[in-house]
Amino acid sequence: MNQGIKAVIFDWAGTTVDYGCFAPIRAFIDGFRSIGIDITNDMAREPMGLSKIDHVRTIAAMLPEPLSEEEILRAYGVFEETLFANIERHCDIKDHVLTTVTALRERGIKIGSTTGYTSAMMEYVLRGAAEQGYSPDFCVSADLVAAGRPHPYMIQENIRHFGISDAREVVKVGDTVADIAEGKSADCWTVGVVMGSSELGLTRDEVSALSEDELEERKASVRATFFEAGADYVIDDMNEFLDVIADINRKISANSTRAEVTVPYVRSRELKAHHTEI
Repeated sequence: MNQGIKAVIFDWAGTTVDYGCFAPIRAFIDGFRSIGIDITNDMAREPMGLSKIDHVRTIAAMLPEPLSEEEILRAYGVFEETLFANIERHCDIKDHVLTTVTALRERGIKIGSTTGYTSAMMEYVLRGAAEQGYSPDFCVSADLVAAGRPHPYMIQENIRHFGISDAREVVKVGDTVADIAEGKSADCWTVGVVMGSSELGLTRDEVSALSEDELEERKASVRATFFEAGADYVIDDMNEFLDVIADINRKISANSTRAEVTVPYVRSRELKAHHTEI
């Protein structure tokens, strides 16, 4: 039996699928435009990771004038229509996800997932991901629990399903501050993913168009955001994740305290994992 991490709970859009997390952006913009309000891409992204109705309400709270409940529900209705019309085009599996998941399963680690999408939305995403070879062992949508992120309920459902008694044997991986908050509220290890994340908010072509210095500056900003949110580790992409698991398992075996392991995780130019003890 695995004596370290027993389950990894991944987010979906921006973490395992949909590079850059673009499926919801146009839908949020169209939803608010339907009630005569133009929002920016940054406004549409800021609450990313929340349940989608909470996301709409959070954007509404940013506006200079309050919206009525009728307006909020109308915007959400158009958001859903737009998302359902486009979501199947945004189920591309991100780099290194399949090989990483295979390696985790070979180590006896279960693969769970949580999402701000509703279960109806996830029918499309689950089908699209499965066609490309990615099917987690369990998936919990925000509409299936009392409240979505940043509350711990979706993670707790995964933990119960897998029969795990100690949240310290679970890692939550995501691409938004809400993902990190969710993991922290469940007392799991938390890992932020930079490349292809909603926090970075770039397409592959936009990434390629940046100079090395420009990209590093953007990535550094995202890393800082994750660490400020309380992430235990931050990785560029899934190619680095197995090193994180190994490091956590080493700490668990040594019976280390949480304070001894909450350290920045980076990769050197030689792709050798290293971290700094604090």
